[in-house]
Amino acid sequence: MAEFKTYSMKADEVNHKWILVDVTDVPMGRAATFIANRLTGKYMPTYTPHMDSGDYVVVINADKIKYNGDKTTKTYYRHSGHPGALKEIKAETVSSSNMLERAIDGMLPKNKLRDARMARLRIFAGSEHDHTAQKPEKVEVK
Repeated sequence: MAEFKTYSMKADEVNHKWILVDVTDVPMGRAATFIANRLTGKYMPTYTPHMDSGDYVVVINADKIKYNGDKTTKTYYRHSGHPGALKEIKAETVSSSNMLERAIDGMLPKNKLRDARMARLRIFAGSEHDHTAQKPEKVEVK
């Protein structure tokens, strides 16, 4: 009988790639799940939950993202914990890139690696970005 061992990635084996995602006419939920999957590194066969092995993600054309349903009536709430401190923001006043960032942030695991993963996310409203020197590989959202 063969003995199988579970692979665990080491810190020196982590290699962060740069990818470019164009979200023109892509539904926001589909784009957010694809990007969150790339930030965590879950698409790789060497995925290890306690290691930050995801990619750097550059998102372009965030202002041309497609919304399913009526997102103009959506309201974001936050509360400081003090009485009477409930703040609400209408989605029509929030930029598309900010809405996409909030959606991706909500899909990441709530652990110590979350801030580092969000730091590797770059969202641009137009088609121009500042990361041409890193030579990001263009990836289609499926």
